[in-house]
Amino acid sequence: MAPPTFTHEFDHAGYKGKVEIPLGLFINGEYVSSKDGKTIEVINPTNGDKLTEIVEGTAADVDSALDAAREAFDNVWGYNTPGFERGKLLMKIATLMERDADILASIEALDNGKAFSAARGFDVTESAATFRYYGGWADKIHGKVIEQAPGKFAYTKHEPVGVCGQIIPWNFPLLMFSWKIAPALAAGCTVVIKPSELTPLTAAYMTKIFTEAGVPKGVINVVCGYGQTVGNALSSSQKVDKVAFTGSTAVGRKVMEEASKSNIKKVTLELGGKGANIIFEDADISEAVKYAAQGIFFNHGQTCCAGSRIFVQRKIYDEFAKKFAEVTQKLKVGDPFETSTYQGPQVSQVQYDRIMNYVECGKQEGATVITGGKRHGKTGYFIEPTIFGDVTSNMKIVKEEIFGPVVVMTAFDTEAEVVKEANSSNYGLASAVFTQNITRAHQVAGQLKCGTVWVNCYNELHPQIPFGGFKESGIGRELGEYALENYTETKAIHVNLTNKCGLPVEV
Repeated sequence: MAPPTFTHEFDHAGYKGKVEIPLGLFINGEYVSSKDGKTIEVINPTNGDKLTEIVEGTAADVDSALDAAREAFDNVWGYNTPGFERGKLLMKIATLMERDADILASIEALDNGKAFSAARGFDVTESAATFRYYGGWADKIHGKVIEQAPGKFAYTKHEPVGVCGQIIPWNFPLLMFSWKIAPALAAGCTVVIKPSELTPLTAAYMTKIFTEAGVPKGVINVVCGYGQTVGNALSSSQKVDKVAFTGSTAVGRKVMEEASKSNIKKVTLELGGKGANIIFEDADISEAVKYAAQGIFFNHGQTCCAGSRIFVQRKIYDEFAKKFAEVTQKLKVGDPFETSTYQGPQVSQVQYDRIMNYVECGKQEGATVITGGKRHGKTGYFIEPTIFGDVTSNMKIVKEEIFGPVVVMTAFDTEAEVVKEANSSNYGLASAVFTQNITRAHQVAGQLKCGTVWVNCYNELHPQIPFGGFKESGIGRELGEYALENYTETKAIHVNLTNKCGLPVEV
């Protein structure tokens, strides 16, 4: 029996209409039920009510999906489809996403709780742009001819790595889905991807777009399920040539451990962060305040690169703190489908409880709540945007990733002091520098140990610019030309035109 679908009628300013979403596993171009028939409840974070149930994948389902991916790689994709054809398909996917942008944004808002305006203006737009960007790359993954000696030369080829297992988180369901699949397909790989069990609905809808675009069966397979089953099966399977994971550092360690057990496969990890946002006294304070708010409260603080540690030079600390609190208090928390909403609910009860535990810990450790620090409303998983002041470097809220709308502020005196503090974290994903002194901006950016440094801005992400971390924030890069390295193997081919061997023996 075919798995059911979920039908939801949207009626908001951004989109009015009925949307049908398939709830089965998507394996070899077909919707199927799991081997054991189990399902996972999908919860609406605005009220805690059940939206629907989606099919729960098992290790056996992963195995079937990997077989389909291998068959597709060997026979219809990989070396069988030239780059320009892969590129045309990726661009067609982008076009269909743009056509259905309001639908995709509505699903994101419903399933994840993010504001529809943010989902429509950022998540969907950047996701489609990612497919279009890699569509342009698909026929440009070139090797090099390397001079060696008279009558001899070598050339390199960048070949697809093969079957990729991909595991994505719940904070940007569609964007992470796109960041993973687009470069893999451009390089000629096939994929089995696990969306988060908390936010599976945009991935489920995207399977309809893949089918309409004409993606060959088995090239993209979507298996929803829990990390300990589906995620573990993807990480550990000998049938996987490369595993890509985005999520917490703790789970990233587990993925790397499992990936080494059955075979030696490529591993890329985009993990946690504790971003340092440094505001020097010569900064444009009004702009720095707005970017500081965007840096931490964007996507409800559920952002790995969030600017969750703000360092303000002492001379302007009080002025900055006052203006930052004023801006933060004006941010609308509420229904994701209201046009004025900036921050919706956290994704789940578990995440809500985790964040509120950090807030209480900060209070107990002696930090000052400048604004926020409480639940918003009486239903759902809403938290007030929260600013802590009077923090010290040994506090838990300063050291650990909270992954919510909670930020800590610290005053500093010198450039050397703030660079040392910024680099004291085990993480190294992203940071920012606000200053009108271009020499200082470059100098500090060069000293920060992280994968991204924003100068006079925050949370600027674009398909053509690589993104990833140092230290415990991960291995490898998403986006840009750099991401293609994750999905290709480099082969060197030596050519001898002289047909002469130097062995000093006649035959």
